[in-house]
Amino acid sequence: MPRKPKSPCSYPGCPKLTDDRYCEKHKRLTNKNYNKYQRDPKSNKRYGRAWKRIRDRYVKEYPLCEECKKHGKLTPVEEVHHIVPLSKGGGNEFSNLMSLCKSCHSSITAKSGERWG
Repeated sequence: MPRKPKSPCSYPGCPKLTDDRYCEKHKRLTNKNYNKYQRDPKSNKRYGRAWKRIRDRYVKEYPLCEECKKHGKLTPVEEVHHIVPLSKGGGNEFSNLMSLCKSCHSSITAKSGERWG
């Protein structure tokens, strides 16, 4: 299957070509800045090293998007979703997690109104 051509990194002045929005160097930098300046410090504690380990174990066990799989599509997982949010008493148990691609995660979050109230 043909692939989309690479595009320049969106970071100002970076000439590197990438498949994503930013090259690897600038992806790390923008994530670090987002976590430092825009994300609530409480969520940094919630989504620390322990969460990354839980997430990696879950992704290893469920490598495909669970919503797409219901519709017969095989899409690799990009995000792990909490069915009951941590802010509402949910936990990191596997029974409370779902493997999702970005578009399914965005649509579920938008429907539930969790992110923007």
